[in-house]
Amino acid sequence: MGRTLPSITQAFLQEQQSLAKFRRALRLEDQRALDDILASSRQHLAAAAYASHLLPFEVMLLAMLVEEHKQVMRLRSRVETLLSAQEKASSTPAAPEDASGSEK
Repeated sequence: MGRTLPSITQAFLQEQQSLAKFRRALRLEDQRALDDILASSRQHLAAAAYASHLLPFEVMLLAMLVEEHKQVMRLRSRVETLLSAQEKASSTPAAPEDASGSEK
């Protein structure tokens, strides 16, 4: 019988366990951030299975990078939308004021 390789899910869990001491040394806020990016890398396990030439940790890092870049692109798009709306609002002429100057 030949030797079998662990599945990408098993390899991912092993890599995550190897980071346990590192995680514990982090501040709580940083632990949450690490947990978040590790969770985001799990979304790409199916693609990672096809990258058999890469080490499991390299695949995890690449998946994390993909998720972080997607977030950057979403935020960039949102900023551009808000700036565009702000420019439109500032270029719209103001409503004419009441000439009498009296309050209603």
